[in-house]
Amino acid sequence: MAEPADLAAIDTRSRSNAENPGDPLAGKLRSLRRSAVLVPLYEDSGELHVILTRRAAHLRSHSREVSFPGGGKEESDPSLWDTALREAHEEISLESELVQFMGYLPQFRTVGSQSLIQPHVAFVGESKPEGLKPDPDEVEHILYVPVAELLLDEVFREELWHMPAIGKAAVNFFELVGDTVWGATAAMLRQLLALGTGTESLEKSSHFWEQDRT
Repeated sequence: MAEPADLAAIDTRSRSNAENPGDPLAGKLRSLRRSAVLVPLYEDSGELHVILTRRAAHLRSHSREVSFPGGGKEESDPSLWDTALREAHEEISLESELVQFMGYLPQFRTVGSQSLIQPHVAFVGESKPEGLKPDPDEVEHILYVPVAELLLDEVFREELWHMPAIGKAAVNFFELVGDTVWGATAAMLRQLLALGTGTESLEKSSHFWEQDRT
């Protein structure tokens, strides 16, 4: 098992990741759909937790997959941070007043949805937030996951897949009770754990090529 994840370390290191970092592929990325997710953290009895969602079964894409609250930027959103806040409120009724911005994880590019995703790390309380409820149009279930569980050797695994255009690439998986977190969300979780434990250096941007497992 890795060293315990430290909230203060996540706060400090995530602030060092600038939004929209420079990238040699910047010209190609402009055509991608801009999206944002919220990575909500809270402490309960001194133990750090992260909030995830299981997408609704009737959705046409990525149904019943585990993800962070988030979605595409709308014209009415002043910034990607506002996108993340809006989506979190719509999906799980998380009030923006509870959300304290901490910093960023590196951006992720997905092929399936042609999106460039900016993850925003946030602290949402010294205890489990009350009043959260899933929007049945989008979310089947809210997951409250102890970060220590994600650090267990038997929970994490990595596979090498052949990806379009880039060949072999590592795909991350977290095997939770009743759910498998994989793909872009798992890659973001791994980056979050790297911040919290100081076990890996983060690149300023990251591109995950997503495809269906079927």
